[in-house]
Amino acid sequence: MLGCATNSTHAMADSRQEAWQSAVPLVLASGVAKSFNGVPALKNGCLELHAGSVHALCGGNGAGKSTFLNVLMGILQRDAGSIRVRGGEVNFSSPNDALHARISIITQELSPIPGMSVAENIFLGREPRRLRVIVDYPRLFEQAGKLLERLRFEIDPRAPMHRLSLAQTQLVEIAKAFSHQSEIIIMDEPTSAIGENETEVLFDAIRSVSSQGAGIIYVSHRLSEIFTIADRYTVFRDGGFIETGKLADIDRRHLVCQIVGRQVNAGARVAAKTGGETVLSVKNLGRRGEFEDISLDVKRGEILGIYGLIGSGRSEFLNCVFGITKPDAGSAALLDKPIPKGNPGKTIRRGISLITEDRKATGLVLSSSVAFNTTLAALPNLSFASYIDRSKDRQLMKRMIERMHVKLATPEMNVSELSGGNQQKVVLAKCMATNPVCLLCDEPTRGIDEGAKQEVYAFLADFVAKGGAVIVVSSEAPEVLDISDRIAIFKKGRLAVVIDGHLASQEELLHLAS
Repeated sequence: MLGCATNSTHAMADSRQEAWQSAVPLVLASGVAKSFNGVPALKNGCLELHAGSVHALCGGNGAGKSTFLNVLMGILQRDAGSIRVRGGEVNFSSPNDALHARISIITQELSPIPGMSVAENIFLGREPRRLRVIVDYPRLFEQAGKLLERLRFEIDPRAPMHRLSLAQTQLVEIAKAFSHQSEIIIMDEPTSAIGENETEVLFDAIRSVSSQGAGIIYVSHRLSEIFTIADRYTVFRDGGFIETGKLADIDRRHLVCQIVGRQVNAGARVAAKTGGETVLSVKNLGRRGEFEDISLDVKRGEILGIYGLIGSGRSEFLNCVFGITKPDAGSAALLDKPIPKGNPGKTIRRGISLITEDRKATGLVLSSSVAFNTTLAALPNLSFASYIDRSKDRQLMKRMIERMHVKLATPEMNVSELSGGNQQKVVLAKCMATNPVCLLCDEPTRGIDEGAKQEVYAFLADFVAKGGAVIVVSSEAPEVLDISDRIAIFKKGRLAVVIDGHLASQEELLHLAS
């Protein structure tokens, strides 16, 4: 049963783990290499996973983590190296082979079938049947219900997937992996779309299966999660193995240094000067079923953080201010001028830009080039009588790419070919191309590595230092604390309190948001 453990329980778990550590590893990989068209993506992949261990695989975008995991799962074929599972050499030709070997993966890219139910998605291809032909739906829903209940995921197994939130969809993907009763589970950014409460529920599930002898390979850019849930770590950088060891033997600064390849001095921001001009003012804004009676203001030179649990109305509030949705009550003004309701185009021209929560779904046109995406939002300013001034377009594109330090081969390359961190920089470049005075940022560092995060933080600090104003919504309490001058706590669709970001603690944020 999931829950708190006694001291004797912890002692038993520790003794079991010591026994497992001395046994044959579940996975022993060494010298794994993979190239694409002669370009090495992975040069020396090494990892040792034991039963009962949660092993963090760390590294920046382009470090080779995904390539290594794809080789392990049989999605890609390795060019060199050795992979042993439970002592025997393996070379899976497909993910199905890996599943038969009791290895499953939870990927960062969600792949639900919207027209099917939660239960059908979890047990797709493995549905209980009558007479080996007809799907036994009562048993299917019962099995899915029991699994979701055991994992403490509050989701109706009969609900159609298209009605679920992004966070609920992520939990269904996690449940699907657990349904295979796998002995080796790979988790690639499993909390990228879920909040604090759901993350704690997931961690309880991870602790439960690892205590029963399963081995977990855990990938996350959220270092606070790694230190909370994992016991060992391995670092990849530039396609190669760098270091491995016990997390208890290192601190966050050391891990960041190994991931990035240099010492990173984040440093706390200087507190914003008080009494500055109000840039954005929101009065009694409300939208039925999402949030109500929100009044906030943001001044020049200030970063206002918004923190709250999933369902607290954070993203819905930003979308409404920006004009994606219309409010039922209240108003918003930029520099004392009313912001048009429900009209993002006019909001952009007024001086507000929005970095959306999901860059791939709503922030970028993945099938188009970096150049196209960079100036997309600014096209009205580059056009005359419906004709785009190509010279101005190219100049603006080059200026924005240089300003955001986007790493790319050519601006004409497809934006989907960039790393997550560079994709996010293109989103920022697109927003800055409209010359905003106020930035609304919804999870601006989701799914990017530590080095790219620091670049985003530096950009936001520079933007407000030059007189801009920023609102940042983030599910990561340490991030909100690190970058915010003030923090607005959202709870059940209402503004609970606004606190000083330089004096607050993580415990205080969690307490106020719960």
